[in-house]
Amino acid sequence: MHIVSATLHRVRLPLVHAFQTSSHRKNHLEHIIVQLTDANGVVGWGEIASPSDPYYCPDTADTSWLITGRNLLPPLLDKEFETPADVNLTWSKVRGHQFAKAGVDMAAWTLHSALTGHSLTDLLGGTRSEVVAGVSLGIEPTLDDLVTQVGQHVDNGYPRVKLKIAPGWDVDPVRVVRAEFGDLDLHVDANGAYTESEEHLTALRGLGPYGLTMIEQPFAPNNWLASRRLSAELDTPICLDESVEDLDDLATMIDLKAGRILNIKVSRMGGLTPALVAHEVAQQYEVPVWCGGMHEFGIGRAANVAISSLAGFSLPSDVSSWDKYYARDIVIDGVTADHGRVTVPTASGVGFEVDTDFLAENTVDTLTLTV
Repeated sequence: MHIVSATLHRVRLPLVHAFQTSSHRKNHLEHIIVQLTDANGVVGWGEIASPSDPYYCPDTADTSWLITGRNLLPPLLDKEFETPADVNLTWSKVRGHQFAKAGVDMAAWTLHSALTGHSLTDLLGGTRSEVVAGVSLGIEPTLDDLVTQVGQHVDNGYPRVKLKIAPGWDVDPVRVVRAEFGDLDLHVDANGAYTESEEHLTALRGLGPYGLTMIEQPFAPNNWLASRRLSAELDTPICLDESVEDLDDLATMIDLKAGRILNIKVSRMGGLTPALVAHEVAQQYEVPVWCGGMHEFGIGRAANVAISSLAGFSLPSDVSSWDKYYARDIVIDGVTADHGRVTVPTASGVGFEVDTDFLAENTVDTLTLTV
């Protein structure tokens, strides 16, 4: 790879259904698309799926835009790289900013794929031709609204549903959904909204009788000891997401026994390159993993599908159909699920054709760097 230009496209798309977590509600997303161009004119695409506000993590679209343009892209220009992992070495001194790194890393991988003619899945070492998809559902205005949302996705064949929870919206939603949908593969995600107060611990313990696959990120990211204590107490496995931003965090999780399941989120961990290593470490320690999502547009969603094809991803991943979120995607005929199963792309590059016209129509800002 000999990268001669890089462009950032700040793209805004409305959601077809507003999504609420324990911290905020959103009705649109603004992600940054990374475009790397090789000296031969071949293009690689990546997606920086940073949130707009610093509620899920410190990274935002604004901070990612700044750091990517100032610190991550300039060292890549007019340089030769043999592999995407070599690209990662250029920002070894940049601390944090995992989402920005993930988008550039993804673009390097898809560029390498396009140049070699090998699919992203093959380059990553994927072994599956299809992956099982789950859906993530936000906090709804009423329990009846939640049941309606769950029912629509169960009718569409999704075998796993993840419910967002928050203090005051936890046991009742789970009880109602479990009563309505029987043995549905069900788990909950708190996005770190709980503390070790007696009220909060009582609610978390109250989820125990409902046969959840996991309770995801009950406590704040750095509250390792609380996660350890709850994991030791409950039969329901604790899954960590926001807590594990890098491989050192994963080592801490394993050593402390702070979680028994890992959400490998490509954006949160800084890209496909570190996510691959996390997958290998998890396999070594027999930690089940699955791929979480950030409501990615088609480019990031395709990368999530590709990495979900690896052997260690034993639980359904957040790779549901694009039309669950958007009326139109920035790739043509992108990721779709048939009865909860997604076919893994076999084409090189992103695996799908990027709709450059639609991308341009929804771009609110651009930045181009050249040699």
